[in-house]
Amino acid sequence: MIETLASELVEVIGDPKRVITAPAVVERLSKDFYWYSPMLKRQLESKVGDVVVQPVSVAEVLAVARYAGERGVPITVRGAGTGNYGQCIPLHGGIVLDLALMDKLEEITADGVAVCQPGLRLAPLEIEARKQGWELRMYPSTIAKASVGGFLAGGSGGIGSVAHGGLRDFDTVRAFEVVTMEAEPRVVLHEGAAVHEILHAWGTNGILTRIWFALAPAVEWSQFTAAFDSYEEAFVFARIIAEGKDWTKRLVTVFEWPIPSFFTPVKQVVRQDKTLVLIMIASEQLEMLSEAAATARGEVTFTGAYTGPRTQPLLSDYTWNHTTLWAMKADPTWTYIQAGFSPANCMEQFRLLRERYGKEILFHIEFMKNGEGIIIPGGIPLVYFTGEERLNELIAYCREIGVFIANPHVNYLEDGGRFRGDNLQLKAKQKYDPRGLLNPGKMISFHAEALKK
Repeated sequence: MIETLASELVEVIGDPKRVITAPAVVERLSKDFYWYSPMLKRQLESKVGDVVVQPVSVAEVLAVARYAGERGVPITVRGAGTGNYGQCIPLHGGIVLDLALMDKLEEITADGVAVCQPGLRLAPLEIEARKQGWELRMYPSTIAKASVGGFLAGGSGGIGSVAHGGLRDFDTVRAFEVVTMEAEPRVVLHEGAAVHEILHAWGTNGILTRIWFALAPAVEWSQFTAAFDSYEEAFVFARIIAEGKDWTKRLVTVFEWPIPSFFTPVKQVVRQDKTLVLIMIASEQLEMLSEAAATARGEVTFTGAYTGPRTQPLLSDYTWNHTTLWAMKADPTWTYIQAGFSPANCMEQFRLLRERYGKEILFHIEFMKNGEGIIIPGGIPLVYFTGEERLNELIAYCREIGVFIANPHVNYLEDGGRFRGDNLQLKAKQKYDPRGLLNPGKMISFHAEALKK
């Protein structure tokens, strides 16, 4: 079966080197960082594709889609595999379509839009953009490895979101071309509001092949850390910076103790038993920020220039989902949830969670702007895992007290957080993938048989 599939795919793309069946390689390219979740680790560790195909052109993507459609073979699209939710893990075998070789930056336009292929890594894009006076509006903590296409398909925000919102906000994603899985696959241009049909749908309703990604004017940034005696003092200080319209910032993060103790490579910026605030600030405001921290009873523990993704130390390597990774390195019992706290009632929500769960939950806050321009104390709190029932109880309680939860312990879009309530992504799947061959099982509200009635 696999041998036949592979040999036929070699005929389709004409290059046996880019049709991979070696078990170890197929296994590696069928996985992401799903093991951040003990529940997904159990559910997904045995899942693997049958064959990996690495196209180098839109024509090849179309040819593979046509072949798969004619034979009813599932396709799971892979970016760089830096996601945490099993987005690119094939549940039903078939073809893993690895877009890593489609990695060209076509141009950066005069008005600051990067036109690129989906496999382009974010770090090279940031480096090239800064040479031309631009920079990424936002990027995940996995910038060194993550691809533009994977970020759009499976991500939602990151470093920069405190100023520029998430991927769905402020026209950051201007347009993209998508290969469909219709009876006769075609390339469809989505621009403006139409991008929301496909954005953050895990490749379940189209294959990204060309992207127009808006950038921001480059800023000379500095990295800054300060230690505070209490979580409340640190949070209040960070919130003032995040919400202050006069501060030019790219990242505002709060780690309550003992989270900073997990960051062993940068232990010089940590102070025992103290909450750590990490900020990327415009260099021209660094002195003023240091003064503000001292006034707020914080101890400045580090300042240093950000010169790009190769900066050492790169403190963003300890933020967003990387925080969970450092915790798991210290103790694999740690896992996480993804939360959005209420701007009005967050202190009460923190109190209720601490009262009920104690240090079973540790607060890690990432401030970000929403589409209405409101600064949200988003968070990726650490949770000490003692069982699925307890974790699900915690998630239910968060929702009960008004904390938004994007559940990172399920492998489908609808509860994973960014599924659109207007069913726009579902309607797009019904239109562009009526047989349900793209990443099947990840959009559970889709039922191919319902379309045949």
